Amino acid sequence: MYSLHSWLKRTALLLLTLVFSLGLSGPAWSAPFLPLSVLPTANAVKDGSSILRFALPIDEPYIREIQNAVEGTTPQIRGKRWPEIRKGLGKAKRTLERHRSDILAAVAPDQQAVASEQLDFIAQALLDLEDAVAAKDIDQFNTIRKPLADRVGIIEEAMLTEFPFEVPEEYQDLPQLKGRATIAITTNKGDMTVVVDGYSAPVTAGNFVDLVQRKFYDGLKFTRAEESYVVQTGDPDGPDAGFIDPDTGEYRAIPLEIMVKGDSEPIYGSTLEDLGIYLDEPVLTFSSYGTMAMARPGDDANGGSSQFFFLLFEPELTPAGSNLLDGRYAVFGYVVDGQDVLGTIKPGDVIESARVIKGAENLV
Repeated sequence: MYSLHSWLKRTALLLLTLVFSLGLSGPAWSAPFLPLSVLPTANAVKDGSSILRFALPIDEPYIREIQNAVEGTTPQIRGKRWPEIRKGLGKAKRTLERHRSDILAAVAPDQQAVASEQLDFIAQALLDLEDAVAAKDIDQFNTIRKPLADRVGIIEEAMLTEFPFEVPEEYQDLPQLKGRATIAITTNKGDMTVVVDGYSAPVTAGNFVDLVQRKFYDGLKFTRAEESYVVQTGDPDGPDAGFIDPDTGEYRAIPLEIMVKGDSEPIYGSTLEDLGIYLDEPVLTFSSYGTMAMARPGDDANGGSSQFFFLLFEPELTPAGSNLLDGRYAVFGYVVDGQDVLGTIKPGDVIESARVIKGAENLV
């Protein structure tokens, strides 16, 4: 059996191998070996849908208190720490009772009726969660928690009335996703649903949605499907290829785009390591199986175009903020349904179709 130290070392070596292998072409991309002491001990959020909810750029504190009480219970459930869970749920109930009007005041006027219905659902669901805790029924608890968290997300999205920042002038001619979009991907191995996030990566997500709308990905093969590493696609014609814009006849290059927690807009054009802030945590992290990120030439941070990859690592191998991927590649979405399909894909398998089923109006 591996000791903790040897396990961490083995994990870091695996991740380093992955980083060296992700470039599309050119010399191998390199990074300094991160000391083991920087690996975090906290429990990272590992569910893509949950990461997306926490990534929404809102500042209403009371709905966040409820969200934290609900979605922060994963490690407590694993440890069966029922008194802690009961205490957190009690706090969430009190917050909702005392600050319901404050939460509704932060919602767009035309969405308040819908938000009020969602708050009614949440209030009842919190009571149901308390019953599950009293019965120490983990399955029932998890069954209730997911739709409750989804309803919190609906309210949080209703608080967003305008896009919070402007993309830099030099990237204004690229497609932008000013919001979110949901894409249904059909492969010969099965179906997946992904959500891409323009609030954190408007250019990267906008480029992807634009290519989906052009049916660019239809019929493309998965070119890499490495066990325990990544599934990669988006290559139309050879390892150096990307999207050639028919309007200009030129390769569409997408800049590296990373939103750091606490910042109001993304960083463009440089890895966090190059900027000396490699310990900062991006808003969208490589901490969920099925993370979507932009592939790029190994020697060009701003050379991405159409190729992207899905992370297949288990979350335990990619601690958020201190792994060897966060801050080096641009995450722009997550698989929210059909994750099991990813593990079955092999090189040569095909994307039969990719279609935007929600949020197409957010593409500028």
